[in-house]
Parts: sequence; structure tokens; C-alpha cells
Amino acid sequence: MGKPTGFMEYERKTSKTAAPRTRIKNFDEFHVALPLEEQRQQAARCMECGVPFCQSGMMLDGMASGCPLNNLVPEWNDLVYMGNWEQAYHRLKKTNNFPEFTSRVCPALCEAACTCGLNGEAVCTKENEHAIIEHAYEKGYARACPPKVRTGKAVAVIGSGPSGLAAADQLNKRGHSVTVFERNDRIGGLLMYGIPNMKLDKSVVERKVSIMKEEGVTFVTNANVGENYKASDILKKYDRVVLACGSSNPRDINVPGRDAKGIYFAVDFLKATTKSLLDSGFEDKKFISAQGKHVVVIGGGDTGNDCVGTAIRLKAASVVQLEMMPKLPDTRTENNPWPVWPRVCKTDYGQEEAIELFGADPRIYQTTVKEFIKDKNGNVKQAKIVRLESKKDEKTGRFMMVEVEGSEEVIKADLVLIAAGFLGSQQYVTKAFGVEVNERTNVKTEAGKYSTNVKNVFAAGDMHRGQSLVVWAIREGREAAKEVDASLMGYTKL
Repeated sequence: MGKPTGFMEYERKTSKTAAPRTRIKNFDEFHVALPLEEQRQQAARCMECGVPFCQSGMMLDGMASGCPLNNLVPEWNDLVYMGNWEQAYHRLKKTNNFPEFTSRVCPALCEAACTCGLNGEAVCTKENEHAIIEHAYEKGYARACPPKVRTGKAVAVIGSGPSGLAAADQLNKRGHSVTVFERNDRIGGLLMYGIPNMKLDKSVVERKVSIMKEEGVTFVTNANVGENYKASDILKKYDRVVLACGSSNPRDINVPGRDAKGIYFAVDFLKATTKSLLDSGFEDKKFISAQGKHVVVIGGGDTGNDCVGTAIRLKAASVVQLEMMPKLPDTRTENNPWPVWPRVCKTDYGQEEAIELFGADPRIYQTTVKEFIKDKNGNVKQAKIVRLESKKDEKTGRFMMVEVEGSEEVIKADLVLIAAGFLGSQQYVTKAFGVEVNERTNVKTEAGKYSTNVKNVFAAGDMHRGQSLVVWAIREGREAAKEVDASLMGYTKL
């Protein structure tokens, strides 16, 4: 696919980004896409390799290698190279309901497994995908296409994150009548309130939701099923129910002083920021202010980085990000060969901005909080941190991160954001529907299946598999829809 010699003729080239000091002045997306002709040249680098690992979605060494959606990457790279943008769009949509989302927020598992990356730089597949979908909107290829025939079957989808939207989109295309219930005031789940606007502009989410409405999907907001909407009523009204409520229980830090004011979960901080931005451009003051504060972010993942970037835009005085694990190497090691997902250190946009603004990487590795220290009014003012080291547990034989004696240090902390991950589904939802959960509180199903112990109730996404990537959520939504369709019709065309 692509030009046979393209990978030798053309160097990898990606979109430009606004300078850190410029982009932190607002919450706008800050990537400037390549012109279409240059994007075609980048697609020409796809090298017609014999085995396209980019689309494999295999599990290697416990991690996904290649796209979990099995996107037909070489095929649409070739179509972009040939200038056949419309066909590239249709090829992309065969496997991915929402390339407008994945081309912005996916970590590009396809590129990590690209054969070009074995001895050089990978094809910029993520940006090729972005060019395809944005060109499709511009030219009208991405317009609404309602199903011509309805089956008379009704399906309720609980949750409007990427898995819920994917399930709804697939089932609606099949001709079933789909209603999506969302507990927040806007549709999108984590796409709307869990990912900051500069990473995924909310107009992009609203654009796709509008098309889904045109295609016949019904959306109900402020519908918290299990509280203000009864699960029993939904089970009576709909032929099938898909639970896609996410992995919504944030992991806490239980140390002395945790009850201090000024300590928040990352999800609450990010949601309040985005909601205030969308509602009033921050005029309502209903967000968690970081202005002039010394911010401590606990957690080194993507959410932690989003907190860093958001705090900087809210004019924090300083930002420190604590990471329990050691710093990863800058390049692949011998025991982490291609095409396994590269375990290497990544400096993301928020960290780049902190380095530019404060002169140092905000991350402190092998460190955790031991205590929060309050002022006389009960507000957090400092955090006592301690260094960690890896030691083998003599009983279990496993390596554990343990405190280094005498390594305690006190740092300023006016605002603390806990971004330590999530622990599974929320109990009030699972109890309302009576579905079983496993030891990690994810909804329990047979391996490779999405039907729960309750008749006609299915589960998908983070609620089913645990906290994961948007691309995995979309796959789960598609697979669950396939199973739902088969249960309704006796066979499936999805």
C-alpha cells in the first residue's frame, strides 16, 4: 500500500503545534494540520509490508500491539496517497465509528506497531486518519445516513461515553430504535467531561452527536439510571439494555490529612473546568480555581498530564506531578522489542508546558504522599512526600514499591488533584439492574461475551473491562452491539 518506495523517499512529518506559552492562554485545540497534499505524501510512506501489524490488535506481553479496532490502515493509507478521500473515509468507517475522536485522543497503537518503525520512524497514521475524517465533514461525506428500514425493536443504552455511543450507533444503523440515557447535562461521557477541551474540542463531540440524532438515535440527558430513573421501568420498556456507564470509582489516597479542604479527584476537577468553560467561559466561577496555587497532581498517567495542562491554563503558581513508578527509558530496551507496545518515557503536552513555564519537568518519580498538612482553617497547605524503591517481597516473591527510610520531604500544596486511576463500576447502577460483578467490581460476563447474568442486559466498555483507552471502549461497544443484534434477530449483520 502507499508508494512502494515512499518510506525511503519521504521523512516523517507531523502537524505543527502552537508554542507552549501561546497555547496555555486558552483551552483551544493547538495542532495545525498539514496541507492535504503533504498528508498524501505522508500516506505514501505506508510500505506495503507483508504483515501489517498496525491493524492486528494482538495482545503481546500483556499489552495491545496494533489497533484494537483492526482498522484497515494500509488500505486507507493507500487511498489517501491516491487522493481518493471519499473511499478512504468509507474504508475507515467500516471499523471505526468515531475517527474524529480517536484521531485526537488515541495514543496510536497502530504507529507503535508500524513496520516502518522497526528501523526508522512510523507512518503518521493517526494524522492521516484525522485528515480523512475532517475532509469528509468538509465535503459532506460524513453526513447523516438514517437506516431505511426499522426492525421494531427498542434498545436502551445507559451511558454516552465512547462504548455507549458506539453500541448505539451500530444498533441504530441496523434499524433498531435506540435511546441513550446520560446522567450528565451533556452527551459524551468521558469524551465530554473527562478529556480537556484543548485535547478534544467539545464541538467535535457535539457535531457527531447531532448526526446521530439526525440518524434517529434518541438522547436523554440528566437521566441518572438507578436514581432519578428506575432500572425496572427501563427493563420493562426496552427489548434490550446495554450498560456502558464507565469505570467511575476513583482510586483514593488514604493518608493522614486526607480530609483537608483543597483535595479533589482529577475527574471532578476536569469536569468542573470543562462545564464552566462551556456554560459561561468561566464567568460563573463554578470551577476549581488553581490561580496562584501550588498544585500537586498525584498520578503519572494521561489524566495526570491533563490535570497539569489544565492547572497551567488556570494560572497555577507551580505544578508538581507525583509518579510512584521509576522513570521509563527514553528508547526501547532489548526486552521490549518491536512490535510490542514501547515502554518508553513520553513527555506529553502538559509536561511540555510545565517545562517551558517553570523550567523543569513536573514529574517526580518513585514518590508518593505520606501525609497532607493543613493550615488553621483546615485547608491543605503542604504535602509530606516520601521516596520509594522496588524491593522483593520474601513471602510472595513479587517486587513491591516500599518507602525509603528517612527520605521524607515537605512540599507546598494549595491544591491537590488525585489522578490515581479508577476501581470499577459504581455499585448503585449494578445493584439497580441486579448484574453480577467480578472481584474488580467490573460487570461480570463470560469471557469474550457481553451478556450479563440478567436476561436481556449487556455490558460494554470500562464498566465491563475496567479502565482503558477510548479505542478499546469503541471496540467493546461494537462487539456488544453485535451480540445484542444477534439476540434480537437470531442472526447479525453487524
